[in-house]
Amino acid sequence: MAATLRRARPEAEVVWVAQPAPAQVVTPHPAVDRVVAWHPTEGASGVVRLWRALAALRCDVVFDLQRYLKAAWPTLGLRAPVRVGLDPSKTRDGLRWLHNAAPPRGPWKHTQDLFLDALAVAGVPRPDPLRWPLELTDDERTAGRALRDRVEGRPLCAVAVASGNARKDWPAERYVPVVEALERDFGFAVALVGGPARHERRAAAAIARAARTRPLDLLGDSVRALIAHVAAAALVVSPDTGTLHLAHALRVPVVGLFGHTNPWRVGPYERFHDLVVDAYTDPAEHPDPSRYEPRHGRMERIRPEDVLARVELALERYGAAGPEGASGPGHAGDEPRPNRGDGAARERADPRGAE
Repeated sequence: MAATLRRARPEAEVVWVAQPAPAQVVTPHPAVDRVVAWHPTEGASGVVRLWRALAALRCDVVFDLQRYLKAAWPTLGLRAPVRVGLDPSKTRDGLRWLHNAAPPRGPWKHTQDLFLDALAVAGVPRPDPLRWPLELTDDERTAGRALRDRVEGRPLCAVAVASGNARKDWPAERYVPVVEALERDFGFAVALVGGPARHERRAAAAIARAARTRPLDLLGDSVRALIAHVAAAALVVSPDTGTLHLAHALRVPVVGLFGHTNPWRVGPYERFHDLVVDAYTDPAEHPDPSRYEPRHGRMERIRPEDVLARVELALERYGAAGPEGASGPGHAGDEPRPNRGDGAARERADPRGAE
């Protein structure tokens, strides 16, 4: 969205309000002029601090594209005359009454499409092609090169071990044969990536303890470091979490593990559909982004061999030469990748994992 706004309104100042971790994603960003971090865990004092930070701003339009009432505090603090929200049927807790512009009601669709619909309400046309530029600093590029040197030139596979929702996670013991095969059979160096949360640390420790290989432990509390790690990788394996979307934005092939959430609504948007392991969609169903409800217990249906089949497919279709190689992902490049239609059509032949 930020990139689209910048291209459509180059004279406008773009301000991004986000919680501390996602705020790091757009610090720096070529399309964002200012980032304001909001700490909702601080309660009322956090709201007061946020409003003080926003007091000097005079915004013409606010895009409040969240579903729940907690998003009201930044919107109220910005005091914009035009407040664009999601389709009212997609919001909760009365948030829609805060907005005075929104797309018409309609079925659920991919989250990216919902956001683009909101831009259209403000007269910003849908971009073609879509781009997700992420800016790496010189220090981050240097760190990526140091990481590749550390693995002695082997292609790096970054494995995200958990998400923020345990129901979206793949059991830690299932990662063990995948991590071993990535090194033994495919020649990758494997790095476990994620945040500092206890459940992520437990998962990483369980994988490292059981695996007969020695994956790197790169978990930490810096989103910028995570971006650098993903950018240095030739392949990513991830459940439905931010690491997956960073890989998509950076054009790094990503094997997405989905069961609890619908990959056609919240998964990779424009590319790498063919690498999705889909335990959400039932055998008699077609991939359909309008399905919103979570499906419990589905992540356990994914088998290690389902994931390794997608790894093999990634090597066949995208290569694994790493970001400096001819067949690796181009972080800033805009060369064509399989489009949404092609990916979805290929995936319909066998989009699911274990059935």
